[in-house]
Amino acid sequence: MNFNLKEAFEILERTPQTLESFLTGLSDNWLECNEGEETWNPAQVVDHLIECEKSNWLPRIRTIVEKTENKVFPPFDRHSHITRPSNTSITQKVDEFKRLRGQNIEKVKELIQSDAQFDLTGEHPAFGEVKLRELLSTWVVHDLTHISQIVRVMSERYREDVGPWEEYLGVLKS
Repeated sequence: MNFNLKEAFEILERTPQTLESFLTGLSDNWLECNEGEETWNPAQVVDHLIECEKSNWLPRIRTIVEKTENKVFPPFDRHSHITRPSNTSITQKVDEFKRLRGQNIEKVKELIQSDAQFDLTGEHPAFGEVKLRELLSTWVVHDLTHISQIVRVMSERYREDVGPWEEYLGVLKS
């Protein structure tokens, strides 16, 4: 097992700054590009990350660590950013994500007092019993997945324009 909370925070704390640096100030053409029908553009990915900060990670962490009988995770709508879209600018989105992430990291630092808690479990609606260490690891990899998704989607926008170099550009490999 490689999970280490300090290392997890290294990624979780950097994601907002990464998105801020990469996305703010870009034209709408970059922020609204996608990979086709029913795929997410970079702005929608940030909306999804915001919704995760509000309704996913911390509520599930609390469910696991708080001393209650009910360990079933509260419901989470992974697509609420599509069904209830935000009309804010990318700067506003990133600022909200940064604020929420900072609050959530501080709360996690308060909630997790010992390594023994990493083996505590909660009940995921699809996966069944999951450990706190698995949830926290997933939070980190979820960030990395969506950063990768943003890069891939934006790269796709210039697929036809790179000409013969496409074969050397791994991000464009299907």
